[in-house]
Amino acid sequence: MWPWLEKIASACWDRVRRYSLTRRDEDNGGSGSGADADDLLLWSRDIARHAAGDFSFAVVQANEVLEDHSQVDTGAASTFVGVYDGHGGAEASRFISNHLSAHIVRLAQESGTVSEDVVRNAFSATEQGFLSLVRRTHLIKPSIAAIGSCCLVGVIWRKTLYLANLGDSRAVVGCVTGSNKIVAEQLTRDHNASIEEVRQELRSLHPDDSQIVVLKNGVWRIKGIIQVSRSIGDAYLKKQEFALDPSITRFHLSEPLRRPVLTSEPSICTRPLRPQDSFVIFASDGLWEHLTNQQAVEIVHSNPREGIARRLVKAALKEAARKREMRYNDITRLEKGVRRFFHDDITVVVVFIDHGLLQEGNNASAPELSVRGFVDSGGPSTFSGLNSIS
Repeated sequence: MWPWLEKIASACWDRVRRYSLTRRDEDNGGSGSGADADDLLLWSRDIARHAAGDFSFAVVQANEVLEDHSQVDTGAASTFVGVYDGHGGAEASRFISNHLSAHIVRLAQESGTVSEDVVRNAFSATEQGFLSLVRRTHLIKPSIAAIGSCCLVGVIWRKTLYLANLGDSRAVVGCVTGSNKIVAEQLTRDHNASIEEVRQELRSLHPDDSQIVVLKNGVWRIKGIIQVSRSIGDAYLKKQEFALDPSITRFHLSEPLRRPVLTSEPSICTRPLRPQDSFVIFASDGLWEHLTNQQAVEIVHSNPREGIARRLVKAALKEAARKREMRYNDITRLEKGVRRFFHDDITVVVVFIDHGLLQEGNNASAPELSVRGFVDSGGPSTFSGLNSIS
């Protein structure tokens, strides 16, 4: 075959392969993939490989339209994990899935390294890109100004975990002690108005606004509307130009927006991976509403790797059922939409760390694109993954 024709054929095949791996009903690239036999709204990739070990993935749908998107992209010496918990619709979480990891790769290649600045700038580029989309479309679809997403990202590169978070999705590491007990350590900070520290932060930033946080029906909300204080999107709470029609009572502001009340500035931390770090759980808040950090790591530590993300989701659903004096099987019979009254969309990715496979120093250069080991819970993505230049 002529070289130029071979390149075109390869590019086309790569696109088909990426799409097939993003469909929830396909059995590609991992063991035990597909819908759960007991719950048709739960699907998983029970076990697959990443650059430094195994990972397990699961998602259960509660909303009429699944608002969560998530992805695992892996190459020879780097792994990218993203959990994007949308609200108001799926447009923001889908946009993040299609653009954020590509921005990280581009900026890492330009600087020759992964760093907190690279991750921060990638978040900023994603926010600006989504706001540009809102600007182009909000006149024909005003509701897009009220669509946003939490965003949790982890990058494993050179024996280091880079974490960034907006909203209340959470990353928790399971650390093995000398007596082979497991201890949970929360790595990210929740940006939710239910937390006193977050409310104090908002009040200090808005000293002249007595309504910046409001207790409404027993729940603390920013401007009486939203619980999370940081997000991608939610343009109407960031820029006056995206103000919504007052007739949309769900998103009504009592007075015109004077300055942004939400921010897209992520909390970022860098953690050198330690020998006792056994695995990291990345999950949307739907999991943490029903399981404590310690409960979650104990479930992972005491069960086989294969299917562990699905096991965590089911544990959360059983607890949700118990709280409502129901049986687990009763919840699994509920249709999407109705289930939202009992639990949220839940996304879980468990990333196991096999320390012997971690690369460091000059053995792992800046990430580049690859199609290897890609999973996306929400649909086709334009990004093809992370790899490393050998």
